[in-house]
Parts: sequence; structure tokens; C-alpha cells
Amino acid sequence: MTDSETITTFDHSAFLKQATQAPGIYQMFALDGKILYVGKARNLKKRLASYFRPTGLPIKTQALVSKINNIELTITRTETEALLLEQNLIKALKPPYNILLRDDKSYPFLHFSNHAWPALSIKRARHQRGAGEWFGPYPSASSVRDTLQLLYRVFQLRQCDDTTFANRSRPCLQHQIKRCSAPCTGEISAEAYAEDLRHAKLLLKGKNNQVTDALAEKMEAAAAELAFEKASHYRDQIQQLRQLQTQQDVDTGVGEADVFGLVSTEGNSSISLLQLRQGRLISTRHFNFKNPLDETDSATLTAFVAQYYLTRTSLPPAAEILLSHELEEADTLQTALEERFGFKSRLAHKVRSQRARWLELAITNAEQQLATHRGKAGQQEQRMKALEEALGFSQPIKRMECFDISHSHGEATVASCVVFNAEGPLKQDYRRFNIEGVAAGDDYAAMSQALERRYKRVKAGEAAMPDLLLVDGGKGQLNAARAILASLDLTSIHLLGVAKGTTRKPGLETLFLETIDNQLALPGHSPALHLIQQIRDEAHRFAITGHRQRRDKARTTSGLEGIPGVGPKRRQALLRHFGGRKAIAEASLDALCQVDGINRALAEEIHATLHTS
Repeated sequence: MTDSETITTFDHSAFLKQATQAPGIYQMFALDGKILYVGKARNLKKRLASYFRPTGLPIKTQALVSKINNIELTITRTETEALLLEQNLIKALKPPYNILLRDDKSYPFLHFSNHAWPALSIKRARHQRGAGEWFGPYPSASSVRDTLQLLYRVFQLRQCDDTTFANRSRPCLQHQIKRCSAPCTGEISAEAYAEDLRHAKLLLKGKNNQVTDALAEKMEAAAAELAFEKASHYRDQIQQLRQLQTQQDVDTGVGEADVFGLVSTEGNSSISLLQLRQGRLISTRHFNFKNPLDETDSATLTAFVAQYYLTRTSLPPAAEILLSHELEEADTLQTALEERFGFKSRLAHKVRSQRARWLELAITNAEQQLATHRGKAGQQEQRMKALEEALGFSQPIKRMECFDISHSHGEATVASCVVFNAEGPLKQDYRRFNIEGVAAGDDYAAMSQALERRYKRVKAGEAAMPDLLLVDGGKGQLNAARAILASLDLTSIHLLGVAKGTTRKPGLETLFLETIDNQLALPGHSPALHLIQQIRDEAHRFAITGHRQRRDKARTTSGLEGIPGVGPKRRQALLRHFGGRKAIAEASLDALCQVDGINRALAEEIHATLHTS
């Protein structure tokens, strides 16, 4: 039993005598000072007293209460303030007994650049991107990419950056495949491009019919003037837009709603979120998570919706929020949303007609997601049990870590560490290590460095201790791992080496348990081997992704960064003058001095730095 699991004796009677009846939030802490739970209450004293009643307390709540060593209270003026503070603390502290929504990304926007001939592209972090016209945010990158490709195909707006646009002498490939009207070389007039731009913006605002009507008028006018090529262009645009409209399964033309469907069973919950704009389903998102205290569906959905909106800054709620269950304290949440986003969203759980069908669809999606999640969990549990039996372990495996090395002929070596538990991958615990100071291609030394850096932190208590360590490689990697663990006195960690077979085909791996003399043979159909392969492949994927990112960054860096006096403008001037890094490195001092803004002293600094590197 770990310190955090130690049963404590908290004097709740003395604490409750001093507790306030004001609204606010409470934080529960374990004996080791770690946060257990964060909650809010309209009346703190009454809410906290409910945790210590003699009977009727759920078993999981009893487990929480048994670990409480201290409770801290924060009083707020209103319950709305308490709700906002509660969600911010849950997001920051991630208490184990709260429902946690692990999703915190910036949402994509469509951006029209501030240019005489505006380009259309995807951007994130709207507040950091400067001028231009923005549409969004969109709830998923895939939906905005689909929209972007449609606009390129129908309206042929330019995609290139301003520098490329200014230096084109002939149309690019995008023009040849009819994805750009080539304004860079004057293939389209300013008036015609502006008209395509206006139609694209109308389409993004949901005014499809207005766009198709305008295009139909232009097609008829062009046909009347016997400009049949132009008329056929407008006809193609109309057909593509009509096809888009008929492809939408949920498309009423009106209505804006975020629809939440919740299904729960056996401590697991699944929520499907449908996001509709202009009556069109533009995105579906699914969330599977644990319900540590077996909260009611109403309480679970309340916590989820509050956390989803109140810890976001970029994606506001729809005008209407439809819910599969009635929310607890819905008025408080509605007030909090209004204060945060500046407008009032309607919360509804009893709806009819089209909205009822949207809600039914969300619940159906949630049921499917939960069934899929439980199926995967059952398969993972079967594989874990098979692995424990194959390895001869008497205790269950709670945590596994796997390491792999990736490089290109010794260049940009990266080690990966992936983590799995009984439920699957723990991606928040994944780590990468940039390997420095070892001979190019020395995988044994690279593995030793990564393991030493990782398990020094484990020994210091900065990371969790695994039960099983897998290393992707044969005898050399296994011996390197054993030496590192022995030097750190971490002998309780079991070792498993995974060496590829002679043909490198799955199912022919050679496994070494603890030592190179203890070879383990598993049949190709073994669930235990499938789990090992899954972990090994994930470590390889994570390593090679990190290696490519590091390698590409090194290859695309000009080599001028970090030279005192050479900022972005001077780097750009040098690259424009010489055409590339190689030419700059080969340039003489006199040639460097000919660049605008480069004096003799700076030229000598650049020359010395590039030749040293």
C-alpha cells in the first residue's frame, strides 16, 4: 500500500463546526499532500457534512473519504463564481476522483489574408495571427480541411504565401488542376477574383442558396452572351455546391445546436457531442472516461458540460445546447456561460421534432462508443492476463514502459518511452529523449543514456515505477538496460528484450526475459505476443516521429540563428542575396559585406560561425 492509499483519521466533526455556510469550493487532500477531489457547493457546510453521514454513502465515496487528511475551503460571492473556480482548478490540478476531460487543443480557423489578392488557409490561435478575415473556430481539423478543399475546388482561391505569390512568373500546378485561378500571373481579373472571394465568404456564413442563385444568374447571362466556356464554369460550381448539400444527412438549413448524449454503465461513461451549424452536422466528437464516484448521469453530464465550456477560450457554445439528461443547477451553468462568452445559450433536455432526432442520434453514437470502448478494454484485459501468465508473474502488471531508438545513419538520434497500463496506452506519460554525446549509430550507448535519464527521475520519485520494462532490441540493448537498472539499484523492475526475427516479420520475434540466457517462445497467435507487438510498434512509431521532427528541423535551419546581430531581417536579406545556406557558407568576407545591413565586423562573425559549425 502506497502513502497515497494510507487510511487516515480526519476529524470531520471539529472541521464541520468551523465550516462556513457560504458558497465556494472545497479541495480534499491526502496524507502526502496530493489533491484528491475538487468540488463546489451553494452551502459548503451542508455539502461537506454529506460526505461524513453514518449511512447511505456509496462505496467509492467511502474510499475517497477514508483518504482525506485535510480539506481547504475557498469562499466565493456567488455560486457562479464557485463553478468557474472549480472548473479551473480541476483543469489545473487533475484530481483523481474528479471526472477529467483530457482535451485542451487550440481550434482551427479559416483565414483570408490581408492582401490585395487574399489567400485562404488554415490557422490556429486567432489572437496571435494578426490581420485578415477569420471564420471559425471549427471543432475539428478534418472538418475544416474538407471545407478548405471544397472552397479551393469551387472558387479556385489562391493557397500560396505572399512571397511565392509576388515571385511567380507563370501559373503553378494548382492552376493546372483547376484549384487556383492564378491571380499571381494575371489569369483572372481583380473583379472576378473579388466575386469568387465574396461567394466563398457567403458559403462559410451558411448562405448556400444565395451563392447558388447568384451563380445561376451569371450562368444564364453568360449563355445569353454566347460565352459558353464561362457558362460551363458557373455550371460546374453550382453542381459542386448542390452535391455538397445533398451529401448532408442532417441538414435542415436552420438551427444551431451543440447536442450532448450520455450513456453510462459499470463506472464508465461515454458522451457523444454533435455540433450543428445552419442545421448542418459539421462535427461529431466522442469522449470515454471513468466515473470514479459513480455519480448520477445528471451529475456526470453537468460536470462534463461545465468543464468542456468553462475551460475553453476559443470555441463558444451554440445558441442552443441539447442534453440527454437534465442538468443539476442548470441556471448556474447558464449564467456562467453567459458571463464567459457574452451571450446566453438555451439549455434544453426535453425537445421535439428535429431536435429530438438530433438528441437520439447523439445517444445512439454514445451507446456505440461505449460498447466499442468496453470491447477494447476486455481485449486489453485478456492480453494482460495472458502476458502475466506467459511471464510467470504472480502479481498483476500495473504499468509497462518500452524504449526504442531511431536515427538516420546516426543523425538526429531520438529515444522514445511509451507507457501502457491495464487499460492501454497512457499517452500523457510518453516521453522522448534527444540523444547527445554518443558515437553515431551506437544504439547501445543511446539506449543507456535514455534509460539512465529516465530512471534517475523514477528513483527520485518524479515518475511512476513500472513493473515491466521492454526494450526494442536484442542482447545488447537488454544488457545495457540491465546495467543501468543495476547501477541505480532498481532491481524490482522486470526486463523483457524484444528482438526482431531474421526476416523481421511479426510473430517471429525472439524474447529475452531478464537475461539473454532465458529465451521465451510464444506462438504467433498468442494474445500476450500481440500485446508485446502493440507496445513495441507504438514505441517505434513514437521514436521515428520524434526523429523525423528533429532531423527535419535541423535540415531546415539556416545555420544563422544564434549569431549576435543577425535577426530575422538580416537572415532574410542574406538568404535572398545568396539563395541559400550553402552559398552563404561559401561566400567570402567581401561578398558578405555587400549584403544590405552587413558591416565588416558582422561579416567576420557570420563567416567564422558558419565555418566553425
